[in-house]
Amino acid sequence: MKHHEKVADAFGSTAAAYLTSPTHAAGADLSTLAAAVASTPGASVLDLGCGAGHVSFAVAPYARSVTAYDIAPAMLETVAAAASERGLGTICTRQGAAEVLPFDDASFDWVLSRFSAHHWHDVRPALAEVRRVLKPGGRVVFVDVAAADHPLLDTHLQAIEVLRDGSHIRNYRADEWLNFFAEAGFAAHIRERWRLPMQFDQWVARMRTPEVRVAAIRSLLHGAPDEVREYFAVASDGSFMIDALMIDAS
Repeated sequence: MKHHEKVADAFGSTAAAYLTSPTHAAGADLSTLAAAVASTPGASVLDLGCGAGHVSFAVAPYARSVTAYDIAPAMLETVAAAASERGLGTICTRQGAAEVLPFDDASFDWVLSRFSAHHWHDVRPALAEVRRVLKPGGRVVFVDVAAADHPLLDTHLQAIEVLRDGSHIRNYRADEWLNFFAEAGFAAHIRERWRLPMQFDQWVARMRTPEVRVAAIRSLLHGAPDEVREYFAVASDGSFMIDALMIDAS
C-alpha cells in the first residue's frame, strides 16, 4: 500500500473519532484562525488537509466560501454531514493530495492547515502548490505539532508517532518550517508556540492503534532517558505533552 493510500485508509476508519476529539475540536488557535479570516471580507478559504473539518467550521461564518480538502473520502463525508447539520452552506468538499491541488491559480485569499502536514508525503511541492493557488496578497496560516530541537527528543517523538499511526511522516522543527516556506517563495514567521496535553488512552484509541504497538509505545516511553520523560512530561499512565506551533506566511 502506497503512502497516500495508507493515509486515506487510516483516517477513513477514524473520521468520527476526530470529529469529536477534544484535542482537535477545541483550542484557542481555532479562534485565531476565525479572526484572521474575518479580517478579509468576502474571503475564499482553502482548508488544506481538513480532517474532520474543525477549521472549516470555525471560519465558515466569516468567509464567502470554504473548500475543505482532504485525501480521505470518509473524512470529507464527515465534514459534509456535519456542515449540513450546522447550517454551514458555504462549505464544499474536494478530495485529493496536498501535493497536487485541483484548483486554478490565484483561487484563494486564505490557505489554512491544522495538524495535517505531518502526514503529507512531501511538504515542499505542497507549499509550491499553496503558493500557486493563493491570490496576490493572500495569507497562509499553518498549525502543526512541532519537533523538538534536540535529536534525542526528536527521535523519541517521531518513534512514538509512527508506532501509533503508520501514516505519520514527520513532525518538523520550527526552522525546517521556515525554510520550507522560504523555498516556496513565502515570507513566514512563527506566530505562536504552545504545548498540548495528550491523554494516552484517547490518543491511541483515536487511531485504533493495534495493541502490540500500544505496548511498544508504553515500553519506549517507560524506558526513555530522564531528559525525554521530563521534557514530554510523561505521566504514570503514559499521557504526555507535545509542542505545537502556528506559522503565518504571505
